[in-house]
Amino acid sequence: MAASGTTGTGAGDGGALFAAWLAGRRPRIEDYISRHLPAPVEGQGAEADLARYLYDPLARFTRSGGKRTRPALVLLGCEAVGGSPERALAAAAAIESFQSAALVHDDIADEGEMRRSQPCVYRTEGIGVAVNVGDLALTEVIGGVLADPALDDARRLRVMRELVEMERRTLEGQALDLGWVRDGRWDVSVSDYLRMASHKTAYYSAVTPLTVGAVCGGGTDGQVDALGAFGMDAGLAFQLKDDLLNLVGDARAQGKDFRSDITEGKRTMIACWALGRLPGAQRDELLGILSSHATDATTLERAVDLMEGAGAVDAVRSYARELADSAKGRLKGIELAGDARAVLESMADFFVERRG
Repeated sequence: MAASGTTGTGAGDGGALFAAWLAGRRPRIEDYISRHLPAPVEGQGAEADLARYLYDPLARFTRSGGKRTRPALVLLGCEAVGGSPERALAAAAAIESFQSAALVHDDIADEGEMRRSQPCVYRTEGIGVAVNVGDLALTEVIGGVLADPALDDARRLRVMRELVEMERRTLEGQALDLGWVRDGRWDVSVSDYLRMASHKTAYYSAVTPLTVGAVCGGGTDGQVDALGAFGMDAGLAFQLKDDLLNLVGDARAQGKDFRSDITEGKRTMIACWALGRLPGAQRDELLGILSSHATDATTLERAVDLMEGAGAVDAVRSYARELADSAKGRLKGIELAGDARAVLESMADFFVERRG
């Protein structure tokens, strides 16, 4: 199960450099996103209602929080190839628009209650309005780049192609995730899970932000490909860490979402690993819990005990670390500007060593 290209060093700064870099870029991203939120066209009529039912809910959700990690990676990809981050801001905002759409729609599919410490959009606005709000965010993915004067036509077209590919891959991963749950499928292997997660999470969380940023910055094909490969390993590591935090992280930091993956019967790598290795009676017990939508703390704790007893938690933690080290190896032999290499390597550490 070892990740290809693994360096095996495991050494790093715990993500401190990347965390500081991210904090430094966030204000510029926040400012750009705030200034480019969509609004009703004046003079067409019904502006007040359009604001109430469409534009204002998206603006509130967009401003409500988020670490802005994904749009920041667009700037990082641009800076890594020596480009000016100003050329990548529209693409960065496009990634954030896709994130908004995905979260608004996911909350409907998952019947979520809270998002960013606020009630989900569909809870406050109704399902129909929320679907429409998410769809508006999707139009901004391409619309913002199309209107960006910082890119020439050829580069703009390539960025839009990359974004469309990201959308397709994410939808494919979501289809697998939702379909397995709908059909009660538990014949999902670790390889199946990794394929799903690479599509659903890795592309829009790391691969596409970095490659699109590199394209905006004028990177070579070699630089773009290397950053994409780095992003795939790092993006998968990011998802595995999310899965671990949900089960064995800080319960107070997670709040009511703590161990929700068990309640929702998520086909995580941890669950797939455990189900593939537990003996009959214990496997049946874990499968029963995962299928029961249990919410009481004792039952959830028992599920975690079974997974830990199967070695699943340790295996996934180890594999996430392997992926982070593998990501660093993808950058070998590639010329990168300034301190981008150090920031990227710190990012890989940050993804697997963060606590929230």
